Amino acid sequence: MGSFADYWENEILDHLFGKGLYNATLGTGGTYPDVTIYVGLSTAEPLDDSSGLAEPSGNAYARVSTTGADWNTASGGTLDNANEITFPEATGSWGTITHFALFDAATGSNMLAYGALSTSKTIGSGDTAKFAAGDLDVSLD
Repeated sequence: MGSFADYWENEILDHLFGKGLYNATLGTGGTYPDVTIYVGLSTAEPLDDSSGLAEPSGNAYARVSTTGADWNTASGGTLDNANEITFPEATGSWGTITHFALFDAATGSNMLAYGALSTSKTIGSGDTAKFAAGDLDVSLD
């Protein structure tokens, strides 16, 4: 089975996250400003078909929208957040967050990617969940 080369992994990630356009014939260039990706949290591990996803509900939980400017340009087949991603302050328990997921809309919609947190975090009333710049990594590998 084949694998993507690092160059193409970077180009695909940049295109998907609004960092630039990619055309196999013309190469790279331009920007893609209208990409919005929503970051969500989960208390369980999602699977590729999004089963297992357990987003918090209520208590001011909401996915956070990002645009291309919120992500760094891909390198080495990995892309990360350029800016801090901050969720609303919890007004009650969100449970123990173990994973993140990326979506194409603020509610419902399609899960695009997911991953485990390096450290689980229990979110209670008054807590604000956030990813510091550079802490949310997405890879095609």
